[in-house]
Amino acid sequence: MLATLESLSGVPVLDLLAPFVFVLAWVGYARWADSPGRPSLMARMHEYRLVWMRRMLARDNRITDLQVVQVLVQNIAFFASSAIILIGGLVAVLGAREQAMAILAEMPLAAATVPRVFDAKVLLLIVVFVYAFFKFTWTLRQFNYVAILIGAAPPPAEAATPAAERLIERAARMATRAADHFNKAMRAYYFGLAGLAWFVHPLLLVAAVFWVVLVSWRREFRSASLAILGPVGEPIEKTPPQSEARSSP
Repeated sequence: MLATLESLSGVPVLDLLAPFVFVLAWVGYARWADSPGRPSLMARMHEYRLVWMRRMLARDNRITDLQVVQVLVQNIAFFASSAIILIGGLVAVLGAREQAMAILAEMPLAAATVPRVFDAKVLLLIVVFVYAFFKFTWTLRQFNYVAILIGAAPPPAEAATPAAERLIERAARMATRAADHFNKAMRAYYFGLAGLAWFVHPLLLVAAVFWVVLVSWRREFRSASLAILGPVGEPIEKTPPQSEARSSP
């Protein structure tokens, strides 16, 4: 069947299979890693965001909290701008196909390619970075919502009210959703870098994709950062010893 497809399309079998492996690995890993209940770095950071919002509610001055949001927004804006630059560069490569293919032909171990396959390689990267751009911009908007929720927080005197507790939960969830979209955008960058390997050889693309999956899994579930932050579910805020709790009025 694959030989028939190759004869009909004029495209090598490996070039037909490589993008399917790319998409299946990306989508499959994302669905597995982002499913709720997994002890990931994102889940642990959500617990820290809950602590952040409780501490924010205890402060009269929330400028520090807004500065934290501003730093996050600036970093995300940089990546959003770089995605636009990458998309523009890839569109320019489509317009200079012959020169680009001539350069690739001179690379050692580079597989021969036809114009339609070269265009497919570039279009794949364009789709990846367009996806990343939309994720980055949606992250920016959600962090703006976090800043609004901080501004809407009640004064410390009302920190123990049910309304304040609901706001803490909503602000932490909004910040986590923003971070989740940022994480997906960065994952798109990683897979986009793996997609560059297709220009050399489709088998190199498959190897790069599985390497990205392995690196992403290690960073999200087995990283030193997660070990430093502690396991999911471990209390973050210090609880007073029982002797102090008994002596307190």
